[in-house]
Amino acid sequence: MIGTNALLGVSAVALGMVLTPGPNMMYLVSRSITQGRRAGLLSLAGVAVGFLAYLSAANLGLSVVFLAVPELYAAVKLAGAGYLVWLAWKALRPGGLSVFAPQALAPDPPRRLFAMGLLTNLLNPKIAVMYLSLIPQFIRPGAGSALVQGFTLGGVQIAVSLAVNLGIVLAAGSIAAFLADRPGWLRAQRYLMGTVLGLLAVKLATERSTAAPV
Repeated sequence: MIGTNALLGVSAVALGMVLTPGPNMMYLVSRSITQGRRAGLLSLAGVAVGFLAYLSAANLGLSVVFLAVPELYAAVKLAGAGYLVWLAWKALRPGGLSVFAPQALAPDPPRRLFAMGLLTNLLNPKIAVMYLSLIPQFIRPGAGSALVQGFTLGGVQIAVSLAVNLGIVLAAGSIAAFLADRPGWLRAQRYLMGTVLGLLAVKLATERSTAAPV
């Protein structure tokens, strides 16, 4: 049975990463502001399918590879921690720009909105690292099948990410207007997320863990 610490850990990682501006957030915000909430929701549907594709691919093949090659597992783990450090630096560095001030985009039809949301997620290195390195840290040999754990923890990540992105889509216009006159709020958000991601990176890099059996 998956422990509470694993569920909370994945939720914290997912929340920290989804709140850090990246390709998904930039595309969803841009579409929501320039084309309306419906466009943002269609784009978000594509993002959701991208999550499911990554989740299935990761859980149906990677656990076997990691079990056979523990060194690869350790390398991927360190790469994930390094990527979190990079995201933390992007959030904390001077001169960062707000994701809520995107470039104007020409309107797209519904099919293209969905396709671009899917493609943006599939090509997002943040999501690749999430499934290839970060989520496997919370799979434990004594908690049952790695496959079941992987899909369960991935489901938690998807739920957290979609809930946050849904809120962003629905409130993008209001948030953009609010932050336009309050740069201090934006800096506080960046510093908070950067600190959280940095602490998570240290935890993942120093925690001893092994790949669980399928």
